[in-house]
This record gives sequence, structure tokens and C-alpha cells, in this order.
Amino acid sequence: MAEPDPNLNLPRRTIYKGRKIDLALQAVTLADGTVAEREVVVHRGAVALLPMVDPDHVCLIRNTRYAVGRTLIEVPAGTIDEGETPEQTADRELVEETGYRAGRIRRIREWFVSPGVMSERMYLFVCEDLSPGHSALQPDENLESLVVSCEDALAMVRDGRIEDAKTMLAILIGLAPLARRG
Repeated sequence: MAEPDPNLNLPRRTIYKGRKIDLALQAVTLADGTVAEREVVVHRGAVALLPMVDPDHVCLIRNTRYAVGRTLIEVPAGTIDEGETPEQTADRELVEETGYRAGRIRRIREWFVSPGVMSERMYLFVCEDLSPGHSALQPDENLESLVVSCEDALAMVRDGRIEDAKTMLAILIGLAPLARRG
């Protein structure tokens, strides 16, 4: 059995509160027993969605990302609002970003996004039995839906057209049976 981590109960001091993230200084005990502070981006968590338009096609989005100054091809995704479950966020974000409503949403995986500096946990959902509708983008979102074949989505991961890590993971995990054939 693993020894308890002494860092888990040390204090965390918030130095910046933002709309989606907070920045905190986390006390940590180093190997020599001294206590130091590490910067931690505190995040409520997020969802990534793999909307299956039909068994052979997935809905991706073109998303303008100001932090990197580019428009990227991504899976729909979004931050969990306070008081929401990941499932509620998945349902909300699917409609907001694509207009689709899902007859079935299944959580298939979760992971830490960047655990060296960030607390964010991402939840991956496959969305099936989709019905089309109108998107409800947030005022700061610049998105365009892009329906592609599953084979094309896998090819975009392989050839570098998809550069977003959550999208790579969503496609490789969610379309794993196809990836093994290709």
C-alpha cells in the first residue's frame, strides 16, 4: 500500500480569481523536508465530446483560439459550470456548440489535462442518436461545425491537421476500433 502523500493536506493560497481559472500557490514538502510553494492553475474541470452523427461520421468544430492565435480543428468541449455534473455539461455544450441534441451520452474516459501545473480533469463523452438543431454559441465563441468521416478524423490526427491534445485523445480513444484497422 502506498504511503499517504504529505502534500495533499498542505494549504493552497489563491492569488488570482478568474472567470474560468484561479491561480494558487500550493505549499509542497520537498524531499529534504523543506516546504516550498508551487504555482497551480485551479480549474473546475471540463468535458470533451465525440458527437457521432452516424456510425461513420463525427462532428468536429473549427474553433478560433486566441491564446495560440489560430483556428484549430477540435471536438466540442467546455468548462463545467459551478453546480453542474460532467453529464449536464456534456448535454449543454453539445447543444451550444453544435446544435445537436443527443439521445444517448456515455462517459467513456477521463484524464488530467496537465497535472504538473493544473488541477483540470477532463471527461470524455460519446454522443449518439443525434438530432440536428440550432447552436447557441457564447458571445466570445467563434465556432463552425465540421462533419467528417471517422477515417478522415483519424487521418487528421496522424498527419497533424489536428493539433489539439484533447481532440487527439477523444478521436484515438473514441474511435479506437477504427484506429486499429487503419
